Amino acid sequence: MRVRIWALITALVIVAAVFACAKKVADVPSVQPPPSAAPAEPTASVAASSPAPLYEMARRQTGGAALVGGVAGSVADFNTEAYDHIEENRFHRVDADPLSTFSVDVDTASYANVRRFLVDGALPPAGAVRTEELINYFRFAYPQPSGNYPFSITTELAECPWNPTHRLALIGLQGRALGERDPSPRNLVFLLDVSGSMMPADKLPLVKTAMRMLTDVLTERDRVAIVVYAGASGLVLPSTPGDQKERIQEALEQLSAGGSTNGAQGIQLAYEVARRNFIRGGVNRVVLATDGDFNVGITNQSDLVSLIERERESGIFLSVLGVGTGNLKDSTMEKLADKGNGNYSYLDSVHEARKVLVREAGGTLETIAKDVKIQVEFNPRQVAGYRLIGYENRLLNHQDFNDDKKDAGEIGAGHSVTALYEIVPVGAPIDAPGVDPLKYQRESQQTRAAGSGELLTVKVRFKEPDGETSRLLSRVLSNQSTAMTANLGFASAVAEFGMLLRESPLRGSASFASLTARARKFVGEDEDGYRAQFIQLADRAAMLRAREPASQSRR
Repeated sequence: MRVRIWALITALVIVAAVFACAKKVADVPSVQPPPSAAPAEPTASVAASSPAPLYEMARRQTGGAALVGGVAGSVADFNTEAYDHIEENRFHRVDADPLSTFSVDVDTASYANVRRFLVDGALPPAGAVRTEELINYFRFAYPQPSGNYPFSITTELAECPWNPTHRLALIGLQGRALGERDPSPRNLVFLLDVSGSMMPADKLPLVKTAMRMLTDVLTERDRVAIVVYAGASGLVLPSTPGDQKERIQEALEQLSAGGSTNGAQGIQLAYEVARRNFIRGGVNRVVLATDGDFNVGITNQSDLVSLIERERESGIFLSVLGVGTGNLKDSTMEKLADKGNGNYSYLDSVHEARKVLVREAGGTLETIAKDVKIQVEFNPRQVAGYRLIGYENRLLNHQDFNDDKKDAGEIGAGHSVTALYEIVPVGAPIDAPGVDPLKYQRESQQTRAAGSGELLTVKVRFKEPDGETSRLLSRVLSNQSTAMTANLGFASAVAEFGMLLRESPLRGSASFASLTARARKFVGEDEDGYRAQFIQLADRAAMLRAREPASQSRR
């Protein structure tokens, strides 16, 4: 009898636990809002000429839902976004290593992604913050190139705002703008991820709107094809003249999300279609739009990169548009764009889509120089140490600079590239370990040029878009600090913003208050409103950091 009573009690306890669990699950908000509450698919007409206020972006992008860990109404544990670890550049001693060599980077994905985190009320993880991409999101007042060079070089030097004993050097490249001439004819293949993960409004619906906006500015000289991929890939629209807009729009309208993600198969088909319709002397480009969640076929990041490296030999470049939250594979998409001779942008809104694909279409789609590498030589008579701010995943071996077989970054029409060096003058203490004197060699002898007063020499190698042999351009920066210019002032504010978000141990006296004051002072012409929006983002980041527990670190 006692056994039966205990069995009955046990059964009742189990039943009660089941009901409790069921109620708990029912109380958890759904990751997707109900159909009636889902935000409507945006239209191209929504894209105004200036970015939306931050509060409006937050409301529009989430449909009014609360965000946890960057995903509307989700649990942070379900967030599978992937970012590479970034080991921040440290100071180098000039007596041991006087050269700094890196590939240019015109990607802007990190800035838009950081903005998405801050708009959603969260500080970004350190791996999502690539400082060079924050800086290069903005355009600076560099002069147009002269002669037959595709870009100009600008250099500036001033006191370092977060460490007054140091100097801050700016190197700016300005790509030639398209000007009055018509853009080159374009052979574009839209490669669109239509897998199940692309169903939310901030993914495939946003991509379709972006592609419609790009279609609106094409002409009869252009051609567009649409390839989609999920479990399998397919050609939705064969290569079609750009003035047949209704036909292109109808093909986009029919797209819907569902299935797993065989990205590699789609990439192969897209390049095949692009090769069949190749325009000699024109723009030949695959535009990949995805959240980067490849889970069928070739899924290994290294194998995907190898596939892209083989395909780029055909002269077809790759642009990658990242979208969505929760499972964004930022690391994969950045590498694909890098190895595909292209650029990587993140679309956090219709406004960003318009910026990337309409206002800056020349820089996004039309390459004016490829395999662009920068090498800086520092004068040991003037410089004790230096560090490159950002570009950690773009560093090259010094011998790569003269190796025309070594891949590097591309510059598009009208693009600008900005790099900052924090410089330790001779006589100032340097936070970098030295090495013991060499036993078998003498110390290197300084040349006469070391006494010239030059601080550094900048050398840039590049190739024509269809060339295989590089050309060389150089510029000297004298050791004469000046008052901070608008270019260096605003760029330094954005760099300081990146260091604070990453909680850099080299941030010195950096603060959100100092960077916003400097950004306001040097905001300059801000026709598009992006600089004013940056100041709003910095204020929001300061507020979020102030609320963060002291023990929590982003690194």
